[in-house]
Amino acid sequence: MRNPKCDGANIVRLSATQTFGMNLMHTKTDSLEQHVLALGSDELDEERISRHLRPLFSRSLHHSREVIYLANHSLGRALDQTENDVIEGLGHWYADRENAWTMWLEEMAAFRGRVATLIGAPRADCVVPRASAGQGLRTLLNCYASPIRVITSADEFNSIDHILKTYARRGRIHLTRIAPKDGRLYRLEDFLDAVRDESDLVVLSQVMFTTGQQLSFLPSLIDAAHQQGAKVLLDLYHAAGAVPVDVAALDIDFALGGSYKYLRGGPGAGWLYLHPRHLDGTLETLDSGWFAESEPFAFARPQAPELAAGGNRFLESTPAVLPFYQARAGLLLTLSLGVERLRRYSLKQQLFLEESLRRSGIPCLGRAEERGAFIAIPHRHAQVVAETLEQAGVICDAREGLLRFCPDMLNTREELTIAADKLAEIWTRLP
Repeated sequence: MRNPKCDGANIVRLSATQTFGMNLMHTKTDSLEQHVLALGSDELDEERISRHLRPLFSRSLHHSREVIYLANHSLGRALDQTENDVIEGLGHWYADRENAWTMWLEEMAAFRGRVATLIGAPRADCVVPRASAGQGLRTLLNCYASPIRVITSADEFNSIDHILKTYARRGRIHLTRIAPKDGRLYRLEDFLDAVRDESDLVVLSQVMFTTGQQLSFLPSLIDAAHQQGAKVLLDLYHAAGAVPVDVAALDIDFALGGSYKYLRGGPGAGWLYLHPRHLDGTLETLDSGWFAESEPFAFARPQAPELAAGGNRFLESTPAVLPFYQARAGLLLTLSLGVERLRRYSLKQQLFLEESLRRSGIPCLGRAEERGAFIAIPHRHAQVVAETLEQAGVICDAREGLLRFCPDMLNTREELTIAADKLAEIWTRLP
């Protein structure tokens, strides 16, 4: 292996337009750029999406042409360009062998820059690549030599929930799980007493994976935690790309996220965000590797590893590089369209679907503006309903007594109407 520079810390933060234009120079086709530019900056509508954006997803749409896909909150549909991007990453391996690392590390740095722009991070090296949210959480928990007091909700995604319970069972943390006191939705008051009771770390999702609730009270809770001296970790998996995120404005300490869902980048392209105040060398994790060293390609092995400055000190060993290419097209599309514009269109789709369901007497949890990108529908046989819908050609899913429907910009109003009608047919047959 030669000596490429891993210079993620030196990337300046770019605007969405600059990032989009700069990174398209690395692609093998200008199709994505042409379609987005032709779309213009007006509000999204079904006709313009059909003409300019649906052609970018011809393969995904072809394979799902006989079903209505409303599980976009689970695995987001891939762009055609994604295959070309992955082939580009492989091409460096075929053609350049060890010199491929120069291009691979450039793509890793570009990935960090794109994510930083997406979530409002002040600089690119605040974003540290991770294969999963769970890996990012372990990175932080393994910064502490003695047990810490962790506050979390009873509705965190399984990977987070599993790791916290495992660490608690082994005595590595003292864990308090908070359930909502009134129905399925959380309020600030549910957490305040626990957070003020000498907590060290608060772990919460911005958008809950079960109900879709967006925690609007986060600024107040973060402030209360910081007054107590606690740090805050947000899981942004159901927020990034679906609702506007600004980690700097929230002043959160840490965040987890990935490209699996709304960013259309599939598994493996995850990340950990660390506020710059935690990049001064006072925070050090056991979950680091030789890429975290100040000069990893010098291949020196001092008695105590000399860690890089900034976020690079949290890098691990040799990274998987293809996920950075896999995530490229989805991130570029999201940045060029703008999350605010995508959010406004998502709310229109949710309201249309919600009204269609309401006419059939089917209740939805919460209000559209209080949710992330999907609608949660309570039913004690939710899993049976989801399986029956799949047989009828509608793909959704169920979690803990809640049916989850997630329209995205590729779904037409006709599809949403059909899905609502099919659900209404099943609804009347079940107790």
